[in-house]
Amino acid sequence: MIRRRKVLSATSLAFLTPSLGFAQSKNAAETAVAAAKKFAGTEISIVWEAGLQSLDPLKYSGPKWEKLTGIKVKVVEVPTDQMFTKIMQDYRAKAGAYDALNVIPSWMPDLVKAGALEPLDSFVDKFGYREELQDIAPAYRDNQMKVDDKIYGFPDDGDVMLLYYRKDIFEDPKMKTEFKAKLGYELAPPKNWKQFSEIGKFITEKMAPKTYGAGFFRTPPYPQYMYQERLRMEGGKFFDAGTMKATVNSDVGVRVLQEMVAENKWMPPGVEQWNFVDNLAAFLQGTTAMTISWPPYGRWAAGYGTNEEAMKWVPKSQVVGKVGYAVNPLGRPELGVGFALSVASTSKKKEAAYLFIQWLNSKQTSLERVQLPYTLRDPFRTSHYASPEYRKLWPDAGAYLDTIKLSGERGLLDLSLLQQDKYDEAMSKSLSSLFSGMDPKTVANNLAGEFDAITEKVGMARQKEIYAAWARKPGAYPTK
Repeated sequence: MIRRRKVLSATSLAFLTPSLGFAQSKNAAETAVAAAKKFAGTEISIVWEAGLQSLDPLKYSGPKWEKLTGIKVKVVEVPTDQMFTKIMQDYRAKAGAYDALNVIPSWMPDLVKAGALEPLDSFVDKFGYREELQDIAPAYRDNQMKVDDKIYGFPDDGDVMLLYYRKDIFEDPKMKTEFKAKLGYELAPPKNWKQFSEIGKFITEKMAPKTYGAGFFRTPPYPQYMYQERLRMEGGKFFDAGTMKATVNSDVGVRVLQEMVAENKWMPPGVEQWNFVDNLAAFLQGTTAMTISWPPYGRWAAGYGTNEEAMKWVPKSQVVGKVGYAVNPLGRPELGVGFALSVASTSKKKEAAYLFIQWLNSKQTSLERVQLPYTLRDPFRTSHYASPEYRKLWPDAGAYLDTIKLSGERGLLDLSLLQQDKYDEAMSKSLSSLFSGMDPKTVANNLAGEFDAITEKVGMARQKEIYAAWARKPGAYPTK
């Protein structure tokens, strides 16, 4: 994604890496370093999301790995929407241009079925990493690591959508009294989408144009993740499990689209064209009282790390100390993208590549990486959520980590099928049409038609098997 990313100053770097001084012997990071030294003088390549994300291996972990092991890391930056294609092209050409990979978990079944990913279990056992994998939060470990019970990637980014709201507005006595008198319940983070709309309208009526009730990003590819969440949480499904016919144009599917369009009416003018940065700027500048996005918004709203050179594009927060964190309406937020570290099956340096990703993903190194303000790796281990270091980074960091943990535990999985990138593209295009003024029912019908065409091209029987396996996972559909 293009969402969310110069090297830390010496002072801040020292602050963020205290764990190095008391690393236990024979932990996964040290094991990887010791084993990798035999490859000193070589170079491995790793595919990474272009933009701010890539500053992790370019400026921090790559140079550090070279210093520790003598192995140089070549970072191949690829835009997110091209990563799947580039990985598949390299595999089909047997070029071996990539050694290690960043893989969006919803792509993993497709890449595994094609043969593009190397199974990692033998490496995990050889280098004693299985125990540390248990520290990865279950939502990610149980859903983003294996295909057919084999490990193909290490979950490495705790992406989950969170609700951010203005505590100063929600806790204002006058606002609370007037809201209770008008709506009959307490002003608080919304529990459902009806409350979200009622609260948003109320704040807009009272405070606009200074502050509107809420704002969202509405341009591709971001809204499709919110759509996936809302469709399922309001009772919809993507397909009929028996026929594999798309059901996104059901009554529920149409109603969700209608609700999304209706919300724009009380949001700031022009919200239909907002991208990730537009929405971020509005919230940090105090123009909106609520928004939903990934974890970096919470750090930036608190002002954490935004003085770094690489973060100059992030508007200076006007809401430091005023932002609360909550689980999304209806209580089951979208995990939303994420990344896993894998090894390319065509790599000629598989062991060296594996050792690098074990070190990157280890408890020790990953804790350092998720605290770097410019890399956008979000907490994904239980030890990250409990980290005394992290919980002291700003006054509300503890509440932030607690909300990420809870949201992850309740998180919904992204749809994951063969040629998932095509289904994702169809959802993004459909939502663009919706926010451009197309009738919601027409949008829903068109989307169902596109889904059916993709399914037919893949093969209904083949896709039905993949869908059934995905739908059986606890995070696929909410249970009553």
